[in-house]
Amino acid sequence: MGTYNHTGHVVTDLEVSKRFYQEVLGFASWYEISPPDGPTAKLTSLTPPLGVTASYLTLDGFVLELMHYAAPGAAAPYRPRTMNEPGLTHLSISVDDVHTVAERAVEFGGSVIQDSDLGVALFIRDPDGQLIELLPVTFRESLPPKP
Repeated sequence: MGTYNHTGHVVTDLEVSKRFYQEVLGFASWYEISPPDGPTAKLTSLTPPLGVTASYLTLDGFVLELMHYAAPGAAAPYRPRTMNEPGLTHLSISVDDVHTVAERAVEFGGSVIQDSDLGVALFIRDPDGQLIELLPVTFRESLPPKP
């Protein structure tokens, strides 16, 4: 059996992304590391130089690892993804006021997907295009208890 550890997310500007996740969504900073290229390259199957900095943020027991590759050419370019592609598609965050948080996301470099607005829920993108679903806190309160 396993225990949840963290979820990784590559970003192009670590400071901008930390500010976004902390100021818009309420994540707290936990710790930050800059591991050496050799073991990191082996673990990630990437070719050095990498220049990785990993910043760990937490929210309600969830740990988000923001990874920044500082070496020239180490990070792949952004590619838009759709919700039906295999793999992780989005983060879902419960907030007090969906529209207020969406407006704040724009102030901190994100964007709102206007066509997704259901009135009580909508999607935003972080500064690097990662999809984030905003749901009201009341939605989470209506779910069955966690096992």
